Amino acid sequence: MIERHLILIGLPGSGKSTVGPLVAAGLELPFVDLDNVIIRRMGMEVVRIFGEFGEARFRELEREATAAKLSEAPSVIAPGGGWAAQPGNLDGARGQALFVYLQVAPEIALARAARGAVRPLLAGGEGLTRMNTLLTEREEFYKRADATIRNDAPDPSLAAAEIVEWLRRGGFA
Repeated sequence: MIERHLILIGLPGSGKSTVGPLVAAGLELPFVDLDNVIIRRMGMEVVRIFGEFGEARFRELEREATAAKLSEAPSVIAPGGGWAAQPGNLDGARGQALFVYLQVAPEIALARAARGAVRPLLAGGEGLTRMNTLLTEREEFYKRADATIRNDAPDPSLAAAEIVEWLRRGGFA
């Protein structure tokens, strides 16, 4: 049994919401997608929250959801792609969580993100250029993770198995 939360960080489309449930199942822990927590609380999709209230309000909701989940029993948590770059998030959760950076090529992240929900920070403009910009802005924060796991393969169970193995090797699980 893991004694701390596991927070998956990385670009939009890196696989946090896909790999996360697989890791949670392997560890017999709950899985929490913070975007879904915020959607339930606000009764609207993330893109609408951004549009009506702005990114600052969304980040505030994200901080509140993180604090609430960290006060509960350990779980696998998937925040939004920008969570790690928000001031205080990594440091604030450090004692209660381990972090895994799901590293992925921007081209792959973009293709995956395009298949899912609308991503407010990828809307408009050239997608690959924007994804590369997000990586440039956020990678220094992602690299502060306790482990980096490549997730370029089409099969998310490979990254999930690698994360569980890393946790076991490190004595965390």
